[in-house]
Amino acid sequence: MSTPEKSDLTNSAAAPATSRSDEDWRQELTPEEYHVLRQAGTERPYTGEYWDTHTAGVYNCRACGTELFTSKEKFDSHCGWPSFWAPLAEGRVRYIHDRTLGMDRIEVRCANCDSHLGHVFEGEGYGTPTDQRYCINSISLKLVPAAEDARP
Repeated sequence: MSTPEKSDLTNSAAAPATSRSDEDWRQELTPEEYHVLRQAGTERPYTGEYWDTHTAGVYNCRACGTELFTSKEKFDSHCGWPSFWAPLAEGRVRYIHDRTLGMDRIEVRCANCDSHLGHVFEGEGYGTPTDQRYCINSISLKLVPAAEDARP
């Protein structure tokens, strides 16, 4: 799978399936979660819950619970954030051309609730099947361990 061409990315990408008011999000999320998920913030590298996790399972959107990534696509990029070489399935995330802070990059959002997840980068030379690195904030995710890893 590849991301859309940069010329195809706009802030008017397909509307998310779930919409809540800003006040609802503020009540449901912690201040840190709200900052990253709803205001496109970034957690500090090497501080998030999942940057160095190797537990088998599925990574869901912390805001709405949509399954986004699996541990099978997770790899050690040593960048300080969880890295994946592809989302779980087509249509789980959407892409927005991000020119903030003087950079030219591709933002990744949950296709269901429009929460900010992180960014995707291509051509960095990682030995992954897609040559992509989905650099995702831990705080944007909730790991659901695979059945064999779940312990009572």
